Amino acid sequence: MTNLQKWKLLHSKMILDHYWCKVRQDEIQLPNGKIIDDYFVNIRPEITLILPITSSQEIIFVRQYRHAVGEFLLELPAGLFNPAQESAEAAAVREMQEETGYIAQQVTKIATLYDNPSKDTNKIHLFLAENVIQSGEQKLDMTEEIEVLLIPTESVREKILQGEISVAGTVAAICLGLNLLH
Repeated sequence: MTNLQKWKLLHSKMILDHYWCKVRQDEIQLPNGKIIDDYFVNIRPEITLILPITSSQEIIFVRQYRHAVGEFLLELPAGLFNPAQESAEAAAVREMQEETGYIAQQVTKIATLYDNPSKDTNKIHLFLAENVIQSGEQKLDMTEEIEVLLIPTESVREKILQGEISVAGTVAAICLGLNLLH
């Protein structure tokens, strides 16, 4: 049995409540009695992410500009969704089709992980799509400009180790998804 104790929430207020960004300021009491009055929490929507693999054992990636870090990053198709409006799996399949023009023949849930639980509230839902096929054109949002790349599965590990693939959710999905296949 553990002696760990949860923190006690004394007061909470929303300090930023915008559609794209919500931040809550909590006043908490630690188990040792110390009070922290400025613990900030990002209220973030759920994220879904899909690892699409073709019958030729190529992984479909998207490369896009990520303004927060100021870089073009190689990632798996992903997006925000509202669990009250659609399932994580349906959102993953939809995001893959919109961002890449590919559809899934078979989808398997890999895992649900916390994205950054020290400061963020959301989870990231990971899926594996096997035998994906191209079905049409991309249907991108206004802020999206996406390059679609197919990379052989045997090359992906080295790209992660070299830092070419460096987004945490993408790396987790690749490691867990490829392990699931073997």
